[in-house]
Amino acid sequence: MNIEIISGSPRKNSMTNRVALFLKAYLQKVSQHNINIIDVRDWDIPVLETAWMSPEKVPANLQPLGSRMFGADAFIMVTPEYNGSYTSALKNLFDHFPKQQHKAFGIVTASDGAMGGIRASQQLQLLIHALFGIGSPYMLVVPGVNKKFDEQGNLLDPNFQKNIDIFVTELLWLAESIHPVVEPAELA
Repeated sequence: MNIEIISGSPRKNSMTNRVALFLKAYLQKVSQHNINIIDVRDWDIPVLETAWMSPEKVPANLQPLGSRMFGADAFIMVTPEYNGSYTSALKNLFDHFPKQQHKAFGIVTASDGAMGGIRASQQLQLLIHALFGIGSPYMLVVPGVNKKFDEQGNLLDPNFQKNIDIFVTELLWLAESIHPVVEPAELA
């Protein structure tokens, strides 16, 4: 299964990217799935004029991104909270790749404040429904992100591990329920 972690902050020194880095390493350790990060800072995605409904509609310069978006079986959206919502860069990415039917979504919000981006998580639930995705009800809300993860994505606060474990376990259950892994012996 292909799981794409969307690092949704366009800021140069994104604190939420720390969480994305951690989740990639952690998921690679606890699962056999293909885990990657799509960082919105790495792609020059124009303001929406046309949604790309199939891989062949994606402009040539964004074909690698299109392949990953269409090839994903699940997404983990990682975003800070901007004015009570998620980032416009994250919205712009998914506006270009709408209708993510039958794909699991995990929500991760983070901030250096005490609320951890909880209002952004509520807004992301609406986006997932609009994309025809299936959102995990177990979200990962990270208050004080600068005290929980370092710049390389290492966990600084071991007391936060339980929250991560619950989020990851439930997201993997959902994604694997939607896209069961078929063992070669089962194909015969």
